[in-house]
Amino acid sequence: MTGSPVASAAAKQHLDLVPDALLAGRAADGDTAAFEALARRHGPLMRATARRLTGTLADADDVVQESLMQAWKQLDNLRDPAAVKSWLLRIVGTRSIDHLRKRRNDVALDEAETLADASSGPRIQDPESTAVNASRVDALKSALQRLPEEQRRCWVLKEFNDLSYEEIALTLNISPDSVRGRLARARTALARTMEEWR
Repeated sequence: MTGSPVASAAAKQHLDLVPDALLAGRAADGDTAAFEALARRHGPLMRATARRLTGTLADADDVVQESLMQAWKQLDNLRDPAAVKSWLLRIVGTRSIDHLRKRRNDVALDEAETLADASSGPRIQDPESTAVNASRVDALKSALQRLPEEQRRCWVLKEFNDLSYEEIALTLNISPDSVRGRLARARTALARTMEEWR
């Protein structure tokens, strides 16, 4: 027989006060309550990160769910339990990029919905402007896809997620100097590719 709801709530509150490292260690040993506490603690940031990377709440929710399932299966691979937050964000970043790749084929539908939304507003763009904007978006997406994955991740986390160099370094498990270098190379490549759209 399970405990009372009051006891369950008290246990949940107690776990919410336990440090990440302890929770991660207990979760790696199979403690689902400890893992749920980690998910409650870091879930909102994971969702916000996925939302910024994927562009929609529905996709973000899917990404977070997939990320948590992957994290649960791979907890024993976590070398530093105290770094569970950045580890979870790395998984979210990877899953978000995978999700965007899968969604790339559905871009035409998304753009059609965007155009429908824009045409219902007070400012209706002429077909030429709409086509130019769609081409610009396609060119940026194409340019991003041509970047090496590590540069693309840094660029997306900086430009869409507005993370600092230090936060990106923690998320990707690299040094802030590596982040700066990758961002500089990504920006140079994108500027060169997007020159005609200026």
